[in-house]
Amino acid sequence: MRNRIFAFVLALLPLPAGGEESREFSVSVSSEIEASGLMSYILPRFALKTGRRGSVVAAGGDLRLGPQEGQGVPVMARDGQVFVLVLDSENEAARRFADWILSDIGQTTLAAFAPADGLPFGPAPTEERAVTIEITGDAVRGREMAEMHCARCHRVGTDADGMGIGSAPSFAALRTLPDWAERFAAFYVLNPHPAFLQVSGVTPPFDPALPPPIVPVEISADEVEALSAFAAGIRPADLGADILSR
Repeated sequence: MRNRIFAFVLALLPLPAGGEESREFSVSVSSEIEASGLMSYILPRFALKTGRRGSVVAAGGDLRLGPQEGQGVPVMARDGQVFVLVLDSENEAARRFADWILSDIGQTTLAAFAPADGLPFGPAPTEERAVTIEITGDAVRGREMAEMHCARCHRVGTDADGMGIGSAPSFAALRTLPDWAERFAAFYVLNPHPAFLQVSGVTPPFDPALPPPIVPVEISADEVEALSAFAAGIRPADLGADILSR
């Protein structure tokens, strides 16, 4: 609920003077976050996704990320410490970053980060997180990508072709899940995809000691959007009624 209220307040903030949206913003972080390398991991991914670039400053940023001290919206937690976000300016790019890091895609990106030292960051304890996902990709291109790559394992269409392997759910089955949009938007960080798939400019290179077990796949961020758009047009499978036990 707190994140939903925060997103509503953000939406009420005016755009910068002149009506032009800023495409750059600054963020100040606590020493623990800076030392972890987290910002070097998430800021380039946010920039690739939105075209908005963030830079870390010592103080006076458009927004702050740090330990919870009575204000801010909980974003993540680590070893019992909750970290919150505080928006200190009307910078539209900073507001978009705030929306993104609170979304399921942003949270999935946080969870995928593996610091060199210390524990990973996890979700902050919260009652509810508002999720807004805008799907704007090319569905036709998405179908081509699905048939070319995803049909190795998944049944991507509604016909009998491309049955894939039995352990992989069909796209229609995935569409029945309440979080299907988040899954398709960030599938490349969900196992087993990181072992053989890379998104150009987003995912790290393969570990030379752990080469891909199958022919590797490389796609672009636009093609990830296209796959989501294609999935959005698939009718969810009829899985029947829930099994009741007495």
